[in-house]
Amino acid sequence: MEFSAKQIAEFLQGRVEGNPEATVNSFAKIEEGRPGGISFLSNPKYTHYLYDTRSTIVLVNDDVALEHPVSATLIRVKNAYESVARLLQLYESMKPRKTGIDPQAFISPTAQIGKDCYIGAFAYIGDHAVVGDGCQIYPQAYVGDGVSLGNQCLIYPHVTIYHDCRLGNSVTLHAGCVIGADGFGFAPSADGYDKIPQIGIVTIEDNVEIGANTCVDRSTMGSTYVRKGVKLDNLVQIAHNTDIGENTVMSAQVGIAGSTKVGQWCMFGGQVGVAGHITVGDHVNMGAQSGVNSSVESNRTMIGTPPMETRPYFKSMAIFRRLPEMYKEISRLQQEIEELKEKTGHNE
Repeated sequence: MEFSAKQIAEFLQGRVEGNPEATVNSFAKIEEGRPGGISFLSNPKYTHYLYDTRSTIVLVNDDVALEHPVSATLIRVKNAYESVARLLQLYESMKPRKTGIDPQAFISPTAQIGKDCYIGAFAYIGDHAVVGDGCQIYPQAYVGDGVSLGNQCLIYPHVTIYHDCRLGNSVTLHAGCVIGADGFGFAPSADGYDKIPQIGIVTIEDNVEIGANTCVDRSTMGSTYVRKGVKLDNLVQIAHNTDIGENTVMSAQVGIAGSTKVGQWCMFGGQVGVAGHITVGDHVNMGAQSGVNSSVESNRTMIGTPPMETRPYFKSMAIFRRLPEMYKEISRLQQEIEELKEKTGHNE
């Protein structure tokens, strides 16, 4: 389908600068622009591509000042990144949805399947499972006994949802994601380690998206919680009995240890590690590779191990780089002091 700059600007409540009848039918990165493509500019590092991109339309922020003429038609909006996200959501919603149950899928006679669902070949739906309306379950996904899926869930291939776990509405689980595997619970004994049965479940609330090969472990008792609006990247580990607050986002390889509570609207960079049995407040931002070993108050932006506020952290890193030369200087000064002591007779 084709859309004109005028139509896109009306949808985004933006302003056209150039040809309002210019049309596009695809998306393109600004550095890889092509005729008929729409691109966006939100990072100032990419501004120089604006002047020679071949894309037909480019979304830019209202405050972008042009230093040279551009050939593309511009649509000025308040936030180009948010605007392209809205366009991509619109594009995604217009794709045809799969429907129907493949004859090679296995569905238990006691399972309940909602209206307008798609269940692909070799998918497995266990005893007493409940699948809500409009769900799409791709080939080779496993939905265990007693699992409950809300409406409009999207379960990609090779996802495994262990028994009795609960998913809300509009939950997306990407390929290889595992929900409800046993928590890492073992008690030391004279003969090794005795397994502690993990008899709880995982509860995932509405509008959660979980990336490929991410694991959310079931609780020892009660439930592990992933609250409404949470977004987890690929290769994230959420341990047993944790509670991840609403609208929190975590980048790849984040690890949250057991029985930890993470607040709302937190943002964790890649490879952040959080110790068990602590509380992280609301609106906490953690820089990549931070190691969090104690509770953190709300409204903090931190980095490092142990984490500290960003300003003193970067000051400390600047000093850390100078440590070799500082060590040499201190050694030289110590030697001079010793020599002065010998000359003055103050050796005590």
